[in-house]
Amino acid sequence: MSAVRVVVTGATGQVAYALLPRIAAGEMFGPEAEVDLRLADIPPVIEKAKGVVMELEDGAYPLLARVSASSDRAESHTDADWVLLVGSVPRGPGMERGDLIRKNGPIFVDEGKAIARYGSKNVRVVVIGNPCNTNCLIARHAAGDTVPADRWTALTRLDQNRAVSLLARKAGARTRDVQRLAIWGNHSPTLYPDFTNATVGGKAADQVIDRTWLETEFIPTVQQRGAAVIAARGASSAFSAAQAIVDHVKSLVARTTGDGWFSGAVVSDGSYGVERGIVSSFPLRSKGDGSYEIVQGVKLDAFAKSKIDATIAELEKERDIVKDLLA
Repeated sequence: MSAVRVVVTGATGQVAYALLPRIAAGEMFGPEAEVDLRLADIPPVIEKAKGVVMELEDGAYPLLARVSASSDRAESHTDADWVLLVGSVPRGPGMERGDLIRKNGPIFVDEGKAIARYGSKNVRVVVIGNPCNTNCLIARHAAGDTVPADRWTALTRLDQNRAVSLLARKAGARTRDVQRLAIWGNHSPTLYPDFTNATVGGKAADQVIDRTWLETEFIPTVQQRGAAVIAARGASSAFSAAQAIVDHVKSLVARTTGDGWFSGAVVSDGSYGVERGIVSSFPLRSKGDGSYEIVQGVKLDAFAKSKIDATIAELEKERDIVKDLLA
């Protein structure tokens, strides 16, 4: 069988360090799929990446057909089936979100061009490096028409996982009992975790949990969870982020069953009034081959609509900040 060719950028970072062995072990693409794993990073740290290659080799993973490390995208990205853009410049002290967007913009322009030039004809891209929605928008535009819009996604699954866990704990339930919890909009403090359509044990979430708590405590806790992790451990989320990346790709490569859905940021087709071209999180269903469809007909009350409007407004503002990169 042919191996799935997977690029992970920012390969020496802590998220990649938590993610790479799980891909090698078959958690992302299943027990029948061999993996050709390419570690990509910048030249100053590529020797460190080669140390990670040694560890992956020493793991003796049965499904790991090949592993390599390179700072040359012509090498790492050639014929790639999946490109996981984990690497980005982190937000520094005193740095505004707009400054971070401008700092990361050129990196994702280069990534988009490289994916268009070297990736396989069926390449799919997941943007993890923050601000992931707008970084995805930048890379997608840089790639042009070579890589269709529906091949690009950005990660809001970590937000979904956080929200599901919080609802389950509040209700005294298990995470598997929480269904149809969707993240809308931007991966930022404006994101909207939609409890109005979520269920816990088959019952509407606001029938199981007090609505006042859901509106006033649940939403801000999910929105600020990343900052809370940093405050507590002195570093950003790592293995929970890796779990979310695995979950995101697994949800795309396995057909969605029943009436459930999962969250991911994708290029808007105009659904729910979100401007076409904006990279926004929606509830999604997978066709089982890496492709997806935005779930239609989700009922949104006035409260939900106001929250979605706010996060979409932020995405439009971010797009305007990088308009020169989208030409």
